[in-house]
Amino acid sequence: MGAQLRVYKRRIRSVTATKKITKAMEMIAASRVVKAQRKVTASTPYATELTRAVTAVGTGSNTKHPLTTEAETATRSAVLLLTSDRGLAGAFNSNAIKAAEKLTERLEAEGKEVDAYIVGRRGLAHYNFRERKVVESWSGFTDEPSYADAKKVAVPLIEAIEKETAEGGVDEIHIVYTEFISMMTQTAIESRLLPLSLEDVAEESSTKGEILPLYDFEPSAEDVLDALLPRYVESRIYNAMLQSAASKHAATRRAMKSATDNAGDLINSLSRLANAARQAEITQEISEIVGGTAALADATAGSDK
Repeated sequence: MGAQLRVYKRRIRSVTATKKITKAMEMIAASRVVKAQRKVTASTPYATELTRAVTAVGTGSNTKHPLTTEAETATRSAVLLLTSDRGLAGAFNSNAIKAAEKLTERLEAEGKEVDAYIVGRRGLAHYNFRERKVVESWSGFTDEPSYADAKKVAVPLIEAIEKETAEGGVDEIHIVYTEFISMMTQTAIESRLLPLSLEDVAEESSTKGEILPLYDFEPSAEDVLDALLPRYVESRIYNAMLQSAASKHAATRRAMKSATDNAGDLINSLSRLANAARQAEITQEISEIVGGTAALADATAGSDK
């Protein structure tokens, strides 16, 4: 076997092994995205109804509360960025990071200081590489987040919104995550978590033809808001984490399918080159045999004379 043919066969074996790995990763991601999508579907109604309840309390009372009351002059904002712990997901992490960068630039242009909170090793690595300050970070659960993980992330954010800015608190909280729209479409978005924009929620409800229910506040609207604040933040963060996890798995599936297809195309190309090299070797061997036979025949004919 010629040297060139051995090179092609070695590369074919290597690419075939890679194709098996990417195919397995594609199947794993496909199974995980279905589970994550179900969790998103299950958690969304709770987050929606809780937001409606908070809106009803906010619009039905004059209570000033960090959940519904905007600061007269906001000077400090917190940005929670949701990324993944692992890569191999195409542009999933980079799109979320770019959205967070744009949001940070906009807030800084408005004269606000920005505190960064990061979920996922990829986002943390991006900020550390650029030597940017991160107030707090979490990792290890981005593929399958639980409500307990959301509560853990929500605690420092709630503490920050309840503090005065002079004591290290913030006036508003924003969250950047990747929204799962379909298996083929995931979009990095940013939204303000706190204070809740009552006008936007009311307008959205009226657009959908929904009527906000009436609530009786017991013992008081302020106490109700105090009780709803952690639940609201936790549920919104949990839903965003589930959306991000589903989007990551979908992006991984798509990236691994593309890698598997590319590996198949490369194997076909290498096989054609290997066949051509083998054909060239056979042709060379036949030529050598024919030439040797002719030379032997000539030598035999000369000796007979």
